[in-house]
Amino acid sequence: MKYKLFPIITAAAIVLAGCQSKSQTESKTPTDSTEKTASVAEDAPATVDVSKIKVADAKTILARKQVPILCYHQVRNWKPTDGKVGKDYIVEIQNFKDQMKMLADSGYHTILPDQLYAYLNTGAALPSKPIMLTFDDTDMDQFTVVRPTLDKLGFKAVYFIMTVSIGRKGKFVDYMTKEQIKQLADEGNVIGSHTYDHKNFKKYAGKDWEEQLDKPTKKLEEITGKKMTEFAYPFGLWNAEGIPELKKRGFRMAFQLSTKRDEKDPLFTIRRIIASGYWSPKTLSNSIKNSF
Repeated sequence: MKYKLFPIITAAAIVLAGCQSKSQTESKTPTDSTEKTASVAEDAPATVDVSKIKVADAKTILARKQVPILCYHQVRNWKPTDGKVGKDYIVEIQNFKDQMKMLADSGYHTILPDQLYAYLNTGAALPSKPIMLTFDDTDMDQFTVVRPTLDKLGFKAVYFIMTVSIGRKGKFVDYMTKEQIKQLADEGNVIGSHTYDHKNFKKYAGKDWEEQLDKPTKKLEEITGKKMTEFAYPFGLWNAEGIPELKKRGFRMAFQLSTKRDEKDPLFTIRRIIASGYWSPKTLSNSIKNSF
């Protein structure tokens, strides 16, 4: 990319780094089994006052039925230059629309972090067949393609923003502007932090906490006018030693990928699965059922 401050975030790096290798992916484990069913309500409130919620103990949270959470990156048509692995992280436009239609036709209702937080800690009611949609890395297609597709279906989503990329234009990928990010927030979606430049969370030391957490948080709060309370780990990688640093900074939940949740801090190791570019709507449907 032509920006000197952006040497490690090439289009290919974002696609491949987007989250994790397939070797880390796993289905639900006995610890993640759904012994209890979620309380549901067709008209469960879309907004929840979470300011007075007391965090439940880990055992209680782990016992609750997991809510399916999908992780997307680029939504665009494949190009001849896209590699086999890269295509895992690129969902073609019509396929994405078909996947979202499948979710709507199957009766899924999108939820947002406040609802998930209230449910995990208190058992608060959720809509029937709740699901969370998350989008990482600030790609422009998340505004130009994803946003109108979700709007037509009445869906909302969480967008995890990597601040180094805001407003940048690259050889392969363009990124959302500050105005577009604010619009997403104003329209009822949730903006979360995805660090400054996607550095591996497990390697943070010294000034990394300021550069990767404090400064991006401040910037996103200035853009949206809202407090940042959700975080997504780059590459889906985390370590227990870093979780207290997230808590100190006011984060309530952090999202990894499909590996086992931490038995002490399940709110900071919430599972997601990557919606592969190779998956048809039917395959996605089966993966949701098998993974959660």
